[in-house]
Amino acid sequence: MDERSEKAKMLAGDLYIANSPELIADSARIFAWMARYNASLAETVEARHAMLVEALGSVGAGAVIRPPFHCDYGYNISLGDGVFLNFNCVILDVVAVTIGAGTQIGSCVQILTADHPRDPALRARMLESGKPISIGRNVWIGGGAIILPGVTVGDDAIIGAGSVVTRDVPAGATVMGNPARVRTPID
Repeated sequence: MDERSEKAKMLAGDLYIANSPELIADSARIFAWMARYNASLAETVEARHAMLVEALGSVGAGAVIRPPFHCDYGYNISLGDGVFLNFNCVILDVVAVTIGAGTQIGSCVQILTADHPRDPALRARMLESGKPISIGRNVWIGGGAIILPGVTVGDDAIIGAGSVVTRDVPAGATVMGNPARVRTPID
């Protein structure tokens, strides 16, 4: 029998139940923070940066997230220096999400580490899991793109607007489509 807490299982990427008291408390904390952060659009960039430092795992110098912004826990998100996320981004961070320095992310992008078992009996028991996402340096992700669990995006890659990224993206590649595939860049 696994005696780890549901949070420990979640952070390890193993099957867990999200409605444990510890995870409910973590959700309540980030929900209160999101209410404040999403009302902060008129605040200075510096004030919003201080709020990001308060809630996220690590935040590099000059990192910006334009509200509204939504996440599961916040503490699993690491932003490099100069990272920029435009309005309405969602990061489901049940496990680590790492975004490298200088990466620019368009409006309405979804970065989704949360996953669910394919076995319907396990889903019926309310089990879920997560797979980390790593996005390299100087990546450009177009508006409305969706990055699925377990994907690694290499440095200097481009992800076209509206793309659904289901597998790793090589460094320097341009991917687009659903599912996203390597393409020649469109100027």
